[in-house]
Amino acid sequence: MTEALWTSSELSEATGGQASAPFSVTGISIDSRSLCPGDLFVALSDARDGHEFAAAAFAAGAAGALVSRPVEGGPFILVEDVLEGLTALGIAARERAPQCYRVAVTGSVGKTSVKEMIARIFRAAGRAHWSEKSFNNQWGVPLSLARMPRDTEYAVFEIGMSTPGEIAPRSDMVAPHAAMVTKIAAAHLEGLGSVEAIADEKADIFSGLVPGGHVLLPQDSHFLDRLTARALSHQPDAAVATFGEGAVADLRVLNYESDGQSCEVGMDYRNAPLITRLEAVGAHWAMNAAAAILGACAGSGLAAAKVAEALDGYAPPPGRGTAESLDLPSGGAVTLIDDAYNANPESMRAALAGFAARPCRGRRILALGEMLEIGSQASAEHAGLADPVLATAPDLVVLAGQGMQPLAECLEERIRTIWEVKSEDLESHMKNILEDGDLLLLKGSNASGMGRLAERLRGWSEARSSDKKRDSAQSAVRGENAV
Repeated sequence: MTEALWTSSELSEATGGQASAPFSVTGISIDSRSLCPGDLFVALSDARDGHEFAAAAFAAGAAGALVSRPVEGGPFILVEDVLEGLTALGIAARERAPQCYRVAVTGSVGKTSVKEMIARIFRAAGRAHWSEKSFNNQWGVPLSLARMPRDTEYAVFEIGMSTPGEIAPRSDMVAPHAAMVTKIAAAHLEGLGSVEAIADEKADIFSGLVPGGHVLLPQDSHFLDRLTARALSHQPDAAVATFGEGAVADLRVLNYESDGQSCEVGMDYRNAPLITRLEAVGAHWAMNAAAAILGACAGSGLAAAKVAEALDGYAPPPGRGTAESLDLPSGGAVTLIDDAYNANPESMRAALAGFAARPCRGRRILALGEMLEIGSQASAEHAGLADPVLATAPDLVVLAGQGMQPLAECLEERIRTIWEVKSEDLESHMKNILEDGDLLLLKGSNASGMGRLAERLRGWSEARSSDKKRDSAQSAVRGENAV
């Protein structure tokens, strides 16, 4: 029998709410569509009022609900405000697991990848917990905390933002023993106005750092001194450690080698050599690996050699630069590099450099969606991708989104270019263009629709694979029946 994550009495005590009846839950969900039997359904309100989905949640097997008004279909905890109740529950989860070593990660780029790498390391070390996907916002952080089992030994949480003042309260919730900024770059400029403001906001991840905790920073950053000063203003007795290529970095990247399919990263951690191998391509993965190893080692007591060994073989999750083969209806296959989860100028350049390093037996095709939330510099930043795009030696560039028009204008006289305002209008182009042996990169901001294009191409390919299996089975049957 699965151990209860929370009982109704614990939920009531943590949130200050009232239980309509006794119950216990084995998980927590905010979405009735993906809820598992035994979950607590948290009726958050966003575009829709979550209370409207309580009946569906109970029908799906919810064991209880966290609500701000009574609902029908099952027992519930009644609180004044559901998000505040979830936040209180997250803090209670942290407090009931005092033995848990907690790491918090933020940054303009790389934070989800580094978080996933640390999670892999922690899973090898003991009872681990981590933020799912990119659950890093006002509900994602408390939800991730509230899901943490009471016997957790190691945990890593991703913390994000889009406007000023969002990171500090999320760090305070987590109260990390080690906190990290992966990199400062031009992302979310629309909400913060300058890269300096982004650095200051990201440095607020140290707001909740426990006394004597660990500040982890990119040694090679132009903002290192600024980040360090702000970190120590939050926690003056913190220990500061850095990762990077510079000789003074505590964890130094010495070399990166790739065969176009995977890579090997050589490092030095305080005069001890380390090597790890990743199923990923692009020099930026070397820095991600260094950040993850330092994050896992900083104050956890885990040996660096064991940490590097645990990271060995890491492959990015879907949408983060993974390579896959798609069958074509006309025969043959293309290699899809799906890096469509998100994009900003820094991550776009890194993805393009990684794409250029991959072997290709056919044509190189780029399908890029616009980069969002980069403010008044959007036109210049998109146009500025022209040289990195051309450096990949593409045979064709396909662009989507109004923001991509400046790049299309820079490229149209230099390389075959297709530009559409809507990403959904690219689907027919792609299906008509793709040929056996092509190497295709999909990249764009999450809202640009490039991820949906990747899914539609997968569905197209899977339909082709199903047809081939059916035809093969029918041919076999005909062969058996032949006289």
